[in-house]
Amino acid sequence: MTVLYKLETFEGPLDLLLHLIDKAEIDIQDIPVSEITEQYMEYLRTMQELELDITSEFLVMAATLLSIKSKLLLPKPPVIEIEDFEYYEDDDYDPRAELVQRLIEYRKFKSIAVQLLDMESERSLIFTKEPEDLGPFVPAQIDNTLKGLHTADLIAAFRKALSKAARRSSYQRITRDEISVKDRIRDVSAALQRKGTGGRMRFSALLDDEMARHEIVVTFLAILELMKMKAIFCYQEKLFDDIVMEWRGGEDLSGIQNAEINY
Repeated sequence: MTVLYKLETFEGPLDLLLHLIDKAEIDIQDIPVSEITEQYMEYLRTMQELELDITSEFLVMAATLLSIKSKLLLPKPPVIEIEDFEYYEDDDYDPRAELVQRLIEYRKFKSIAVQLLDMESERSLIFTKEPEDLGPFVPAQIDNTLKGLHTADLIAAFRKALSKAARRSSYQRITRDEISVKDRIRDVSAALQRKGTGGRMRFSALLDDEMARHEIVVTFLAILELMKMKAIFCYQEKLFDDIVMEWRGGEDLSGIQNAEINY
């Protein structure tokens, strides 16, 4: 029968003690020395059974734990009176105090070591490039763009820039010719009336390449108004085809011209 041992490794006796304290989930300020000493000695006995080298610092810590344990078990010495001088130990003295302080300091530095190790791992993921000599890419001689210029040349250039800025800041108001729906109704009616009753005209015939967008919109609104007045009839020969307008208003345009248009 083979017995397998898995023994954890520690960096020193303080690391072992801290492990035992954390494993037992006890307060580091109130260490049960008797319990921790037994566990510590058990670990050393296991190392001896496995024929592992026990460094002197582990043995020194074992002696320290046994000394603290014995001090806690022994009764306090009686007060010794010598003439007018009384000697006694401090009632608040705790043999564990020095060891607790060492453990607290060790835990602090161990935590810092873990943080530094994490920072090292993060930094190892960053790759940098060594600086290169860019001398071969620098022109041998850089021409001076201001060579040969004088103060008078700079003043002339500045005046020229001011002159351009002054012209750039000037503006003119551009007005466009307004066309009303009523005027466009009159134009469309006149064009259809010339073809007589039943005359037809395509919507595209009323447009030209130089016509602005708002003029096209006004023309379309004029056709809608004429349809509303039942002066024309519009249809398409097929889907998305050109709109065909058929005149049905007769030869008298006075009623159309005098109609009220709300635009």
